[in-house]
Amino acid sequence: MKKILALSLILAFAAAASAELTQPVNLTFAAQEVGTGAYSVAAAIQSVLVKGLPQGSTIDLTTNSPGGVGAPMLIQNEDCDLIVSNAGPSLWSYERTPDQYQFGGCKDVRSIGGGLGHTFTNVMFTKKFVDETGITTLEELIAKKHPVKIVTKKNGSLGELTAERVIEACGISVEEFNSFAKWEKTGTDAIKSGLQDDLYEMTIDHIDAGQATTTEIALTHDMFFVQLSDATLANMQKMGYAPIVMPAGTWNKQDRDIKTMGSQQNVLVPAAMDEELAYALTKAICENKDEMAKFVASLGWFDLKTAAKKELNGAPLHPGAIRYYKEIGVQVDE
Repeated sequence: MKKILALSLILAFAAAASAELTQPVNLTFAAQEVGTGAYSVAAAIQSVLVKGLPQGSTIDLTTNSPGGVGAPMLIQNEDCDLIVSNAGPSLWSYERTPDQYQFGGCKDVRSIGGGLGHTFTNVMFTKKFVDETGITTLEELIAKKHPVKIVTKKNGSLGELTAERVIEACGISVEEFNSFAKWEKTGTDAIKSGLQDDLYEMTIDHIDAGQATTTEIALTHDMFFVQLSDATLANMQKMGYAPIVMPAGTWNKQDRDIKTMGSQQNVLVPAAMDEELAYALTKAICENKDEMAKFVASLGWFDLKTAAKKELNGAPLHPGAIRYYKEIGVQVDE
């Protein structure tokens, strides 16, 4: 019996060894336009992924990514092998149908790791608005149905989608909110100048510390940084966001920590990707965090201990990624 067991273990080991990735592979990694921050993130990740593949492998960067919100569709439609997305959109694309969400129905999408960034939801009123109305929270504004003038990024951006999620997390539909609020959706320059000129009274965005538009607004105009209620934050977490703190001093005259929610970046691959390939790609990302951060500082926030958490991935993890995380003792949300 012991001999049979020993032979079984030897055969199992041999089978596993033979399944290791040995032949070169050629992959496409969809990024946004050259020169954008998103392209830099993809290039930094690509540079370490290649090191984890057999000699002669290639990962070609293309520039056809629509951004994190629409990224799952490119994987679903087999237009690329890898793409950077965000946890929230990945979850919505996987769980919702096309009738429920514009980019829904992406059942063939998997993640190999999340938490690649340090972005957060930022809600701001102008100080003038607070002084004139006495309103200091979004929940109070909604309860009073105050006819606020709000400005956000355009439809399809994560900033605009996050603004909608924040409104919904407050317990009201976007349609009902729009029945008393005036909501303008535009470009970043118009957002900046409109708030500076008091054409608008509030904005909501999903950004990283140091984002140029918010930095300039906070330096040139008195703003009030809004703290969302615990109930609202809990609702956002159920939607696929993860808790994060915007430390005091992140922006000019922000004198307190703000508890908020963020949708961090992740790397998506097809569900049909070979398990050994997904394993190798996951390992390459996890073992080269410091090198990625040399190219893009925000990638330094990637934390191996939380890389397999559902709220940081959105879409289910690929079996190859699950195997790697379990091997190194990382807790996996399945």
